[in-house]
Amino acid sequence: MTQPRILVARAVFPETLARLARHFEVESNQDDQVFSKQELVARLKDKAGAFTTGSERIDADVLAACPGLKIVANMAVGYNNFDVPAMTARKVLATNTPDVLTETTADFGFALMMATARRIAESEHYLRAGKWTKWSYDMFAGAEVHGSTLGILGMGRIGQGIARRGAHGFGMNVIYHNRSRLSPDLEAACKARYVSKEELLKTADHLVLVLPYSAESHHAIAAKELAQMKPTATLVNIARGGIVDDAALAQALRDRRIAAAGIDVFEGEPKVHPDLLTVPNVVLTPHIASATVQTRMAMADLAADNLIGFLVNGKPLTPLNPEVLS
Repeated sequence: MTQPRILVARAVFPETLARLARHFEVESNQDDQVFSKQELVARLKDKAGAFTTGSERIDADVLAACPGLKIVANMAVGYNNFDVPAMTARKVLATNTPDVLTETTADFGFALMMATARRIAESEHYLRAGKWTKWSYDMFAGAEVHGSTLGILGMGRIGQGIARRGAHGFGMNVIYHNRSRLSPDLEAACKARYVSKEELLKTADHLVLVLPYSAESHHAIAAKELAQMKPTATLVNIARGGIVDDAALAQALRDRRIAAAGIDVFEGEPKVHPDLLTVPNVVLTPHIASATVQTRMAMADLAADNLIGFLVNGKPLTPLNPEVLS
């Protein structure tokens, strides 16, 4: 019997390709070319499934040009690149890779917060430039982490992981704001207190963003919100580009309206707003919060499991639009 044809749109672990090849006729992209929309359509026209990353936009135009497409499996927990309503209308299943990256991403979020608070990147650049000729009492004096107030905007699994690290490991006072309040048991486990967004902004010494991107959360942190924060506060974004107004953030950093920022995600990435590259009090990383070998392997495995589960067994593991299944 003929095997279903799938596209693996970006380079991935060879072990993942070998697993997929046992079930499908696979067109791979180990050269890791980032396809244009036209190139993506050309490769998807004869495919039943696709293994994608955040760089492949699946919208109504792509779907209309690829009527045989049945499933697109994202190797990511986020799915900004999917037009889910359009996929549902075309009865194309969308899947992502939740849960497997929770603890790794929480680790990175906390590490980025500490690097930001303690001015690690700024001081390393200073040292590498040969400017360190003597010690001084105020040289790169940053902000305390232990015992300070940790604010979390977005309290899903990753937010809860960051809260636990702060409360239990560093004795931080944890406050959070979320669309819905956590259960009393979860609040107790995280040692976290629910507050309004306004109180969160005004009170947090270190604000970490972990909320999903949507039209409602676009520029959730812009000039108005940055003006409400303490001038000594830090801001960390490991959520999604577009949640922060990057231009407004660069200006706030330049004007020292906040002390520092750590940013792993950007509007229009991989492009970075040029103003962010010219301010010293920001730590910039290239969307690597989930980047450990073990976690990236788990993400690839889950994306592959979704393709195999749906196209071979009829049972995907993590559907985003399960109504397609009925």
